Amino acid sequence: MGIIVKRVYEPAAKADGYRVLIDRLWPRGLTKDAVPLDLWAKELAPSTALRRWFGHDPMRWDGFRHRYASELDALDEHWRPLAERSARHPVTLLYSARDEEHNNAIALKAYLDNWLRMHGPR
Repeated sequence: MGIIVKRVYEPAAKADGYRVLIDRLWPRGLTKDAVPLDLWAKELAPSTALRRWFGHDPMRWDGFRHRYASELDALDEHWRPLAERSARHPVTLLYSARDEEHNNAIALKAYLDNWLRMHGPR
């Protein structure tokens, strides 16, 4: 099945499967009723300090991914169910950043995909 990454401002689709918002802050300009989602996983968002340090600066992307992975290492009770679900059903990680290549959803997807390659679903 797998993990899909999608901007929260894009329309929902049936193929999205289980939709998870992974931003710490609610997306600007959207009401909670306007966003179809199954889970708002604030705890999987980068820490406020890391988010501010990164500032969506592509030059800090590698450092951001490394630091974010370190934060995620301590949160396996939150991300592991998503990883395991994605082995059987589609999971869509929703994010609000404008940058479609350098954002926490892309980094989280890579982290989860890597974990699944190494450990497989349980």
